Amino acid sequence: MAPTIELSGLEVQLGGRKILHGLSGALKSRAIGLLGPNGAGKSTLILTLLGFHRPASGTARVLGLDIRSDATRLRSLVGYMPENDAFIARMPGIHFVRYMAEISGLPPDLALERAHQAFVYVGLGEARYRTLGTYSLGMKQLAKLAQAIAHGPRLLILDEPTNGLDPPGRKRLIGLIREIQQAPDTHLLLSSHLLHDVEETCDEVLILRDGRIAAVCNLEEERKADRRFLEMEAAGAESAFPAALEALGCECSVSGDNRFRVVMPKGVEIRDVYRVAGDHGVRIERLNHRRDSLEDIFLNAMQQAGAPNGRL
Repeated sequence: MAPTIELSGLEVQLGGRKILHGLSGALKSRAIGLLGPNGAGKSTLILTLLGFHRPASGTARVLGLDIRSDATRLRSLVGYMPENDAFIARMPGIHFVRYMAEISGLPPDLALERAHQAFVYVGLGEARYRTLGTYSLGMKQLAKLAQAIAHGPRLLILDEPTNGLDPPGRKRLIGLIREIQQAPDTHLLLSSHLLHDVEETCDEVLILRDGRIAAVCNLEEERKADRRFLEMEAAGAESAFPAALEALGCECSVSGDNRFRVVMPKGVEIRDVYRVAGDHGVRIERLNHRRDSLEDIFLNAMQQAGAPNGRL
């Protein structure tokens, strides 16, 4: 089976400036998250995959189709929910979704039928004949989702889908996305600055920084690994203490002021760390225990790429 997205030396220039720098790699999961700081190249990558930006060199394949030579066929297989609204305010919602379904290749009668089905599915059945300009923010997000799924795409690209939503609205939309993602033969690419959204819906993550790949992470494998982190301060610790922790299978790094960061593998418990500390006459003065998270993966990728810690 072909990867969902395959990048082959992909470079993109806009206004004479290189935005994407030779991206290469294969993303094989059915649900892929796209992360990175502002200006990392996330939107440029999405628009390139959709055929709106032509690569300066290299290419990409989406669902096995080359974005250069198979662009027309590819558009009929992809549904796109943009970050920014692109509505005609006085157009009824049902007419807008039908129109977008026709653009995606459906005949008029089938497009109208699918538009009704999409509105009912996202929970806007009673509002489908209202004009889009009267919709609330949450309703507009749902209408964007409806137009993205109406033609039955194999790949759904969502750009900041929960942006601006209140907690109930976000929960509702994430629930719909998870339902769609679990459908057979449906793939997902979700770009968001909310790490929790990606963690809830995706199995693989591509992290960009400055138009380059900072990291690719399989979240499913990370979850199976069940890694846990300890951050602690210990008095009287000599080199034998971290060596003893590593003998248990832990990964251990030491910073100044007797501070330790320990990654515990499956099967090793906190009591084992205290036992080793007791054996070596080490007094643990402070300890913080938590499981690995997408935030850890993201911050580590940013640090390795030389980025300052900050908001996405």
